[in-house]
Amino acid sequence: MSPTISHKDNSRQRRPGTFNHSLDMKSGPLPPGAWDDSHLDLVGGEGDREALLRDTGDFSKPQRSYRAELSSIFLLLFLYVLQGIPLGLAGSIPLILQSKNVSYTDQAFFSFVFWPFSLKLLWAPLVDAVYFRNFGRRKSWLVPTQYILGLFMIYLSTQVDSLLGNTDGRTPDVVALTVTFFLFEFLAATQDIAVDGWALTMLSRENVGYASTCNSVGQTAGYFLGNVLFLALESADFCNKYLRFQPQPRGIVTLSDFLFFWGTVFLITTTLVALLKKENKEVSVEKEETQGITDTYKLLFAIIKMPAVLTFCLLILTAKIGFSAADAVTGLKLVEEGVPKEHLALLAVPMVPLQIILPLIISKYTAGPQPLNIFYKAMPYRLLLGLEYAVLVWWTPKVEYQGGFPIYYYIIVLLSYALHQVTLYSMYVSVMAFNAKVSDPLIGGTYMTLLNTVSNLGGNWPSTFLQLCKKLGGSCITALDGYYVESIICVFIGFVWWFFLGPKFKKLQDEGPSSWKCKRNN
Repeated sequence: MSPTISHKDNSRQRRPGTFNHSLDMKSGPLPPGAWDDSHLDLVGGEGDREALLRDTGDFSKPQRSYRAELSSIFLLLFLYVLQGIPLGLAGSIPLILQSKNVSYTDQAFFSFVFWPFSLKLLWAPLVDAVYFRNFGRRKSWLVPTQYILGLFMIYLSTQVDSLLGNTDGRTPDVVALTVTFFLFEFLAATQDIAVDGWALTMLSRENVGYASTCNSVGQTAGYFLGNVLFLALESADFCNKYLRFQPQPRGIVTLSDFLFFWGTVFLITTTLVALLKKENKEVSVEKEETQGITDTYKLLFAIIKMPAVLTFCLLILTAKIGFSAADAVTGLKLVEEGVPKEHLALLAVPMVPLQIILPLIISKYTAGPQPLNIFYKAMPYRLLLGLEYAVLVWWTPKVEYQGGFPIYYYIIVLLSYALHQVTLYSMYVSVMAFNAKVSDPLIGGTYMTLLNTVSNLGGNWPSTFLQLCKKLGGSCITALDGYYVESIICVFIGFVWWFFLGPKFKKLQDEGPSSWKCKRNN
């Protein structure tokens, strides 16, 4: 529906690993305040061991108020806003391509640009394990990555009009656009690993909860700027109607202007961070759990082969098939039926507060021992909304009047989108709560990254596949648009999954802690 529908699951839910291997780190005693867990078994077994790991801290130090760390909180917030800009820009390109009448095959090919955030686990251990200690563990990756992002955006600003076919009237070069924005998102995903890791040490233990708030609010704001605001200001119709006294043939900004501006912002702010912000030297360093990069990857494979983890991965990879038609194609179909893309983008504006508030509300119901119950209860409602989306697309050309749509049409679209967000966030927050519940704390954040990455991948591959199938549906089925057939088939598959595999998915909550513990051979 709005650009945020297709990729909301793909731009969040990310946590890095927390390995402690640097280019110049030497083995030695743990610093004061760090936990040595080599003797925890003497306390009273596995349960006590887990409790100790959850409640570690230095109680001799006075707790710090969040006001004392406002500068760090605002820095994190801004870094997450920067992270959302590439996500929002990449999400706006499919709507621009759709307005240029590119095929669904080309749309499906371009959707590969969103895969780096789902596959970043492949290089996350490298980002977490290799760094220059004197410069800073997270700055070693954050600073060069953001410099490259800034330079990349400035260079892209000189080429993007040609890639989109704006300069010579040619059709967009979808292959070149896909390769370019894939590299763009790869850099953004790498920056995400560094920022998420830095968030865990930039704030004190009592205030580290604000990191997730910065993540949610910052990414939402960044996506809004790079997607909604850009599409509105780039649209000549919108600018002439709402922002100008004299009509002009183009919008206030172009994609080239937007890229150049934010590329400059990246370069300036990265320089300031590199020079002015120091990493927290007082944070206790956890005991190393790996002996190098190779050992880190071996540990990942050991986790994946665990029966409980393997079952979770297989189930979550197939759980979102039922939503793929609604999430990946509905917005494109509405544009195809004549709804201006900038109007769809503007519908995301009132959703921003909802997207910030919903996780706070839903988390109250997923904090207990059975978080996946919310996932199971929300799934049929989200599936039914997929059918409602198909009806909405069918109804759209029937209410068009003199090249526009009545206000009640947009109200119905907005309500549909809001209900979709409620079901989406219910499932999203419950899965994240479950991942946090079962992740083995002995191996830091890598376990969490693995589960979140698989969850994201489960939303990516069905969307790509469905857009590829759209061409077949449109060419082979002449009596009925292939989109409606795909919607019905996807919803049917979704209900089959919910009825037969959903209970098994919920049953994973009953697995004991030992089913999720990583067993290493020392």
